[in-house]
Formats: sequence, structure tokens, C-alpha cells
Amino acid sequence: MTKSFDNDEIRAVFGAYDANIKTLESLIKVTVRPTRDGVEISGSVADAELAGLLLDKLCHAVRRGENIDPDKVKQYYDILSADPSSLDDITSQPVCVNAHGQKIYAKTLRQKKFIDAVTNNLLTFAIGPAGTGKTYLAVAMAANAVKKGLVDRIILTRPAIEAGEKLGFLPGDLQMKVDPYLKPLYDALMEMFGDDYTRLIERGTVEIAPLAYMRGRTLSHAFIILDEAQNTTPEQMKMFLTRFGEGSRVIVTGDVTQIDIRGEQSGLIDAENVLKDVDGIAFVHLSEDDVVRHGLVMKIVKAYNKYSQRRNNSGSGKTE
Repeated sequence: MTKSFDNDEIRAVFGAYDANIKTLESLIKVTVRPTRDGVEISGSVADAELAGLLLDKLCHAVRRGENIDPDKVKQYYDILSADPSSLDDITSQPVCVNAHGQKIYAKTLRQKKFIDAVTNNLLTFAIGPAGTGKTYLAVAMAANAVKKGLVDRIILTRPAIEAGEKLGFLPGDLQMKVDPYLKPLYDALMEMFGDDYTRLIERGTVEIAPLAYMRGRTLSHAFIILDEAQNTTPEQMKMFLTRFGEGSRVIVTGDVTQIDIRGEQSGLIDAENVLKDVDGIAFVHLSEDDVVRHGLVMKIVKAYNKYSQRRNNSGSGKTE
């Protein structure tokens, strides 16, 4: 099977030392060779057609300014294998344009479901393991809302030190106390706004504060993100969820496999039990298959999950 492609695009798709095309060949069991004006694909008819479709989508991604690497090839392959028509839906509309002019898109089907849930609901919970893009996409959507004038400000919060938030035992003023715990949020803001994010904080357009400082406030016309919500208590979660007012939209993110509080149920787990049937509230569960950091991170998450399952199964078989 021979397909025609723009030489510059297909060169970008092949990648350095053909790393990307080697990944494609290992996934689909085909051989891809460059020709004068395209590629030649050798394999079964079905596999060659899938490889050709994947190459089409990767070339479209190059045109959109996306960088192609082996992880991107694997992500696109997973989506096409699950639902060939869904990839166009995922890449049809960027979530945001970052400070470098790069368009940010969902990278998995469940990430797209998360974005759609935020669009259609005032309160969205995103629950999943590390590396699934929960915080990054939440900040991207918040940045997009501010840039479009849909909200006046962004409010980012997370439990500072486990559930107790004992900030008084740390040296320095409030900013010095909370900065280490809010660093991931600063990093995401830097990605979306560049150096301007510090001026946005000074003007109050962006506010970053520990969860304890949300008590007693009403937050209107804001995009509010509660990160690391698995480390809230049920009382803290209820306090937070009753803060937002008119014109606001809320995202709560967390990973129920990384609960640091002891002796009390996580407010994130409690919230899903209490609110799962309430209209206007969405719960989106991301999985290890949605990990979009380095490909090795996905393998690490899966390895830990398998180990945990084996340990739990072994424990359940013990007799007293």
C-alpha cells in the first residue's frame, strides 16, 4: 500500500532516528518505508489501512503545530483502536493556547470526557492517578475562561499539609508557608500565562491559597479549582463546595490512591457518595491508561496497581 504525504510533514512524523515510525510499526505490525512523495506500507490489508489512517492523523497533528514523539503515536493509536471517529472530535477544538502559542488538546477519550463535563456542568470532579492531566487541564480551562472574559478571576486551592493544614509551625509569612504545596499550580499557570502570571496574581486575577483560607468567603464570577482533594476531610469538602457563588465554575481533582490523611474518610470519596445523583455535578474517572507524562510513568502506575492488587488478593485469602 502506497500513500502520498507532504515530505516535511512525514519527516516530522518519522521523528529523530525514525523513533516514531518504529513505534507505529511495533504497534500495528507493519513496515513503513519512505518513498519520493509519501510512504509504502507493507502488512495485512487491515493493518496497512490502520497504519495509513494513523499516519494521516499524525500529519494533521504536525499541521496543527503539535510535536510528535513515540508517546503521541501510542496515544493516537489507542484512540483509533477504541473508536476511529473519536480522534477528530478530540482534536477539533483546543482547550487553550498556552503562553508559547501552542494549542492544548485532550490526549485521551477520558480527558475529552473531562473537558466536556466541565463545559456542561457547574461542578466537575476529576478523579484519577498521577500523570493523567487533571490539574494541567483544569488550569488550562480556567485560563481559557479568563482570556475569553467568561469569568473575572481564577482561584486555585489545595490542602496545604495533609488535612490539618498546620501552617503556623512553618517559618515565614503566608506566601512562604504555602508556596511549596502550591508549586504544581504555579507551574501550570506559568505554562498558560508565561511571566504574566505574577502580574495576574498581583492584580487579584489569579489567587492561590490553602484550603483553610476559603472558609467564610463567597466566590462569585470565578473559575475555582480544588487540587489534591483526596486530602480533604468531609467537613473541609463541604465547606469548600458551599463557597462558590453566581457565575462561578468549579473543578475538584484528586487521586484516591494517594490519601495522606489518617483516621478519617477522605472528603473526595465522601463527596462522590453524597453527590453522585445531583444534577449539575459530574464525576469523571481517569485511569492509568490516561497517563500522559513520559511513557515510563504509565508503566510505573500500572506496576504499582498490579502489585497492590496482588497484595490485596493475597491478604484476602488469609484466615484468622
